[in-house]
Amino acid sequence: MYLCRGKVRRLPFVEFFKDERMIAENKIKPIVVYAELTPNPNSIKFVADVMLLEGGTVEYNSKEEAINCPLALQLFDFTGVKKVFITSNFVTINKAADIDWFDISNILREFIRGFLMSGEKLFIGSPFASNHIPLVEKEIKETNHVIEEKKEVIITESDPETEKKIIEILEEYVRPAVEGDGGAIHFQSFQNGIVNVVLKGSCSGCPSSTVTLKAGIENLLKRMVPGVNEVVAVGG
Repeated sequence: MYLCRGKVRRLPFVEFFKDERMIAENKIKPIVVYAELTPNPNSIKFVADVMLLEGGTVEYNSKEEAINCPLALQLFDFTGVKKVFITSNFVTINKAADIDWFDISNILREFIRGFLMSGEKLFIGSPFASNHIPLVEKEIKETNHVIEEKKEVIITESDPETEKKIIEILEEYVRPAVEGDGGAIHFQSFQNGIVNVVLKGSCSGCPSSTVTLKAGIENLLKRMVPGVNEVVAVGG
C-alpha cells in the first residue's frame, strides 16, 4: 500500500512478488532496484539491474509530458515528484524541496521495482516522442545549419570537426561521470568560442552543477579543443 495524493493504492504486483516461491514457480526473474544519493539534494537515482533505455535519455517535467511512458506517468501521482529522468539502467527523480526523501524514497523504489517486474512496457511507441531526443541530440551534417530557438530561425556558422571533437570528449570523459550522479549532459551548439550544453536529471537545478561545469567540463574542453573559451548551460 502507499499514499498517493490522498488516495490509498496498492503497489502493482509488489505483494505478489515478495513471495520468492511464487516467483520461482512462475519462472519470473527478480529485479533489483536500489537508491543512490546524488549531489543534488532534491534528486535520487534509482538503479535497476536491467537496461531501461539504450542510446538516449528522456526527461519528463510533468504528467502531461509523460503520456508515452507509463512508469513516469504513474510516478507523477506521488506527492512531491517534480521531474522524472530515464536513461541506461536508472531512473532519477526530482522532488519538491518541502518533501523529505525519508518519507518517499523506499516507496518509490518499490513502486519502480514492481512496475519493472510486472512486464508492462516502459514506453508506448518511441521513447523520444514529444521532443525527447537521443543522448547525442544534434547530428552534424553540414557547416551551415539551422537551429530553432524561441520560435526564431537563426543561421549559424560552425566547424563540424570542432563540434565532433567536443561531442567525443563529452561522451568519453564527461558523460560517465554525470550519469554516475544520476544526470546527463547534452551538447547543443558551438558558436563564437562558446559551447552550449543542456544538463538533465539530477544535474538540472543542482547547486554544485555550476562548479562542475566551470571547474571541470570547461577546463577540460579548453585544454583539449582549440577555440573553446567557455561552456554554458542552457535550458533543455
